[in-house]
Amino acid sequence: MSTEQLSATAGAGHAPSARRSGRGPLALRFALRELRGGLRGFAVFLACLALGVAAIAGVGAFSRALTDGLAREGATLLGGDAAFSLVQREASPEEYALIASGGRVAAIATTRAMARTGSGETLDATLAEVKAVDSAYPMVGALELDPPQSVPNALARDGEGEGKAFGAVVDPALAERLGLKTGDHFRLGDVDLVLRGTIVREPDALSTGIGFGPRLMVSIDALRASNLLQPGSLVRWQYRAQLADPAGLAAYVERVQHGAPEAGFETRTREAAAPRLENNVRRFTEYLTLVGLTALLVGGVGVANAVKSHLDAKRGVIASFKSLGAPGLTVFSIYLVEVGLIALVGIGIGVAVGSALPFIANAAFGHLLPVPIAPSLQPGALALAIAYGALIALAFALWPLGLAHDVPVSALFRERVETARRRPRRLYVAATALAVAALAGLAVAASQEPRIAIYYLVAAAAVLVTLRLVAVGIMALARRLPRPRSTALRLALANIHRPAALTPTVVLSLGLGLTLLVTLALIDRSLTRELSSRLPTEAPSYFFLDIQSAETDHFASWLRHQAPEGEVEVVPMLRGRIISMAGRPVEEITPPPEFSWVLSSDRGVTYSPDIPEGSTVVAGDWWPADYAGPPQVSFEQEIADAFGLKIGDKVTVNVLGRSITATIANLRQVEWERLAINFVMVFSPNTFAGAPHTSLATLTLPNGGDPAFERAIGRAVAAQFPAVTSVRVKEALVQIGEIVGNLLTAIRGASLVTLLASVLVLAGALAAGQHHRVYDAVVLKTLGATRARLVAAYALEYAALGLVTAVVAVGAGAAAAYVVVVYVMKLGFAWSTATAVGAAAVALALTVGFGLIGTWRALGQKPARILRDL
Repeated sequence: MSTEQLSATAGAGHAPSARRSGRGPLALRFALRELRGGLRGFAVFLACLALGVAAIAGVGAFSRALTDGLAREGATLLGGDAAFSLVQREASPEEYALIASGGRVAAIATTRAMARTGSGETLDATLAEVKAVDSAYPMVGALELDPPQSVPNALARDGEGEGKAFGAVVDPALAERLGLKTGDHFRLGDVDLVLRGTIVREPDALSTGIGFGPRLMVSIDALRASNLLQPGSLVRWQYRAQLADPAGLAAYVERVQHGAPEAGFETRTREAAAPRLENNVRRFTEYLTLVGLTALLVGGVGVANAVKSHLDAKRGVIASFKSLGAPGLTVFSIYLVEVGLIALVGIGIGVAVGSALPFIANAAFGHLLPVPIAPSLQPGALALAIAYGALIALAFALWPLGLAHDVPVSALFRERVETARRRPRRLYVAATALAVAALAGLAVAASQEPRIAIYYLVAAAAVLVTLRLVAVGIMALARRLPRPRSTALRLALANIHRPAALTPTVVLSLGLGLTLLVTLALIDRSLTRELSSRLPTEAPSYFFLDIQSAETDHFASWLRHQAPEGEVEVVPMLRGRIISMAGRPVEEITPPPEFSWVLSSDRGVTYSPDIPEGSTVVAGDWWPADYAGPPQVSFEQEIADAFGLKIGDKVTVNVLGRSITATIANLRQVEWERLAINFVMVFSPNTFAGAPHTSLATLTLPNGGDPAFERAIGRAVAAQFPAVTSVRVKEALVQIGEIVGNLLTAIRGASLVTLLASVLVLAGALAAGQHHRVYDAVVLKTLGATRARLVAAYALEYAALGLVTAVVAVGAGAAAAYVVVVYVMKLGFAWSTATAVGAAAVALALTVGFGLIGTWRALGQKPARILRDL
């Protein structure tokens, strides 16, 4: 009997008197006594719990700090206490007076237009996001300029009469594109502008939105002088109110809405100044929390491995307890308390790190965030992380702890005797199931979108079960394969399927992390191909906006003359806001999360006698070309299905201050990926008869067009039609690609937490399995095996496991990416051989590397000590 066993036995012998002396519960006393020797063997246990808990706590705390910042700075971000927006028209005097009844009002107009310099061959033009402000701007916050100056001075006009330019300030990117410096002149539409400075910080940038071009800020007088304000022009007017009585915000908003029911205002308040950003923060937080939970689930495998390895090493001690009369439940309680105390240490480390993450992130990247944040301890986020960590530890520890209940007394005489029981008693199986159910319930209850949490739990369970079945299949296959003549191959094959083989742990821990990375890599590859290769050859080369209806025909014929080989398409375009669907006001409709954008703002609408290109009618009938009856509308099928709309339902849309109700005549499938002109809603031709509007045109050049020719067309349009906005599709796709790429980079970086957890679990499992390697190595060396032959056998085993795991991960990851790309994103799937090869290389490097590190130590053990216990 070992010294450790004698010590534990002596302690057990004094247990009754100790209990009577009131020194605490028996399980706690023995757990603390064992922990005096340190936490050796629990490094992976601690690391996995700390990593997952830190991720969940940090994400939750940072998200809360950001949303608190949005709420706290709501008035600054919005530019007032409330904002009322209109598209394509200004507020009437009565509407303006109604808005101004609560306090001060500032008017803001935003549009897209071409800023240009030079003329003729030297003309240079670029798309700009124009923001025109009045003298009250900014009512809240401060516009920081370089050089510092007041807003009225920066935007003032140099006197009166011809040749007097209006002042302008721009985003530094715009100045760089046009080669401008302070004091230089440039043009917007028909007005001459002089650059007075660049924008350092725009306090309300989020409320006016971020577009494809850099910011150009002028006065409203300058915008009027530019002649860009024409009937039907795509200009958004926003009227911001700073209330004399901020506490009466709700009553004020209700008064304005009821006072102008037909206005079609899009209303926002300081309490929800940036709803889209808040929604994006919530969704990204949801995703990152699930990533942290995935890391914890992978770490749970490490918890189970660590507990099993620890109990294997304590078999003699447990047998000593049993020989002195300790019941199995007492043994279970002792080690449950011990594991619980260790888990508390890991959870505590994770909470400490997670609490510090928002402070670290704010110090490092706070200046890049759109809103100032004030990091603080978030009890709710920390409590959630603690609960997740505790439930994961419990769910994965109960099964191996339950096996300790039935360790036989015979283990005192042969420490390595294998117990016949492979499954714990029903009590422990039930307790494990209860812990898993509690974990699933917490994930659903804590999620802001329970449906996503349920999908995640089902997918996680399916992946875990699938990987387990794959491991069982690998072992069964290895067992049935013919025995090769090579000793190293035969030994490697036997190690894959023998009792206590590492196969299940390697496949599960490494497979999950690799599957996630392969999925993200293939999604990235598919998006990159869509944005960089296929779309530009199919999509238009240019979109032209704000073509006045009076000059539409002239513009189209001029454009066809400039590009005779190109295809020109022109359609009328208006903006409208959906007021009701099927008789239900939009305020009473809860849209599916992925379609909330349909109701969140105004939408582009058009009318047409013919079915638009790229659309296919799938239900109902298209109206006749000479239709003159009540308004009808064609609705995009997927969106109609999402809102439960059908043929015959009525949809009310506010356009130019008028509410128009139309009957759904048909449903269309739209090929959005072609980037042809298409709309969610297409109305019958008579619906907007006489309404002022502009036209939208596209130019599609053969084979995607020559870049030099495309730029020449852009310059010619800017010179001939200064009020027309040109959007070069390839440049827009590059910007979209950068946004998507940055998002995918952030997601991949966050997902590395899961891969790191997988690596930790793999390393821990291989280390824990080395005691089997020690005995194998000693016996085989005693029988004459050389070190080189043993290393070769183990390397072949690890390589086979890594390669099979990589194949499984690539297959599962490709399937997941295919579903996301084809069925969620509605794009074409792109396979990447480099991703598959990279996954295989990572798997082989990790399994062979970690495996041989531990194996080399096993080969160095002295035979005498090991042979005594056999």
